[in-house]
Amino acid sequence: MLLADLLSECYAVEFDEVWERERTATPVRVFAVRLHSTGCSLRETQVILRLIGVERTHQAIWHWIHRLANSVLDPPTASPSRVAVDETAVKINGDWSWVYTAIYLDSQLLLDVAVFGRRGTDPAAAFLYRLNEKHDLDDTVFLIDGYGYLTSLFRLGLSGQLDYVERNLIEKWFHTLKIRVDHFHNSWVDSQSSVRECLEHFIHYYNTQRPHQSLNGQTPARVSN
Repeated sequence: MLLADLLSECYAVEFDEVWERERTATPVRVFAVRLHSTGCSLRETQVILRLIGVERTHQAIWHWIHRLANSVLDPPTASPSRVAVDETAVKINGDWSWVYTAIYLDSQLLLDVAVFGRRGTDPAAAFLYRLNEKHDLDDTVFLIDGYGYLTSLFRLGLSGQLDYVERNLIEKWFHTLKIRVDHFHNSWVDSQSSVRECLEHFIHYYNTQRPHQSLNGQTPARVSN
């Protein structure tokens, strides 16, 4: 693939407003932000840009990331019929945290991702409450793998059922996330807020820009519309 083709794949017209008056071309900035969202550190992203002839400081790259973070919208609202919910452990600064995720199975849309310092019924309930605030879940069935979620769902008046088969999509997403993180770091060395920003960038990319073969080349956001 030619470099121009790679950068054009990263380009989205809506980013033009975000980066007006920037001297680095928009596709290059979007490419750098995506590198960071997949697990590259600022300095690793800087080195990769240098390999394609772009010399910018890691402070400039950090500025791009924050400007885009402020412009990224929440995942599209949905009225999902079946949602898989789960959590996985990750290390942030050497300490364990838990990433909670909800995926609309029919469209593969990532509905929400949140980071908590511990796991259990209370974090699960907090995550589901936040999810319920963003989406119409009145007719949603949650596919879960543990009884702790049933308690949390009951608190919120939502329905759930134990399911160890159809939830494989969320397991694959966690696997992808961990490969990306472990490939660059044994542990995220950053603040939890920065990790959340990283996840928000990846959610935006996964939902709105990454075509899925299983969706006939469409994005989850387009299928959900």
